[in-house]
Amino acid sequence: MSMGPQATLLPGDRLHLHHGPIDLIIGVEGPERRSCFRAATDRFQTVLQGLVSELADLRRPLIANSHFANPIADRMGRAVQPYHDVFVTPMAAVAGAVADEVLAAMLRHHEPPKAYVNNGGDIALHLTGRASFAVLGPAGEITVNTGDAVRGIATSGWRGRSHSRGIADAVTVLARSAAAADVAATLIANAVDLPGHPGVTRKPASELSPDSDLGNRLVTTDVAALSATDVHQALQNGRRLAEQLIKADQVLDVVISLQGQTETVQAPTLGAYTHA
Repeated sequence: MSMGPQATLLPGDRLHLHHGPIDLIIGVEGPERRSCFRAATDRFQTVLQGLVSELADLRRPLIANSHFANPIADRMGRAVQPYHDVFVTPMAAVAGAVADEVLAAMLRHHEPPKAYVNNGGDIALHLTGRASFAVLGPAGEITVNTGDAVRGIATSGWRGRSHSRGIADAVTVLARSAAAADVAATLIANAVDLPGHPGVTRKPASELSPDSDLGNRLVTTDVAALSATDVHQALQNGRRLAEQLIKADQVLDVVISLQGQTETVQAPTLGAYTHA
């Protein structure tokens, strides 16, 4: 018998919400913490069933004028809408969209100084006043402050929990929402690649996950030690896409890591956020 949504208080006054493949860690500062936790728990009750109801369409590339009744599915669709010229499905934004939606539910009637929803490393943020949020990225600690535009952080790579078509160890993206960061991290991680390289092992996604939205497209399962030249080339492939997305104002900052080398691409207008 499958378990329904589970809610557990963790040490450090954090909330853990779990249902099926979804695991959220939620933190809130201030006297409204318990009220925010209740709002998150209430919203979480129908998160998974709402996604399942539109799952077939979410696993397909977006078509013109697509509309989803479920609010999380709608967030996913809007996050991938700018990428109509590449293969991507709304599932590329699912983790970030869930984080965004649960955070929005918490903030509907409350205004804590700081709150976050971490969905397996894809994080939705709320910051006010002097609050800040720090996360460990591939280039070290990243601190986001209230004064910048970053409200979402996501990381993708071939070693992560989702399949990647590229070879990046990690791509961390900062954006205005977790859903926007999520899809961008996926696509930039795909772009960090060396097509046809003998040191990269790939398999059809369907062999690893029969219901994958990637179908028979090849995904990376192993990457051998690469030469410094190869690493540099793969990083530059990812950097070019990151620069395009920053120029289009779709993301604010990108950190790409591959076998000990790192590339950072940052919007010139990004202010208060810092790498440590």
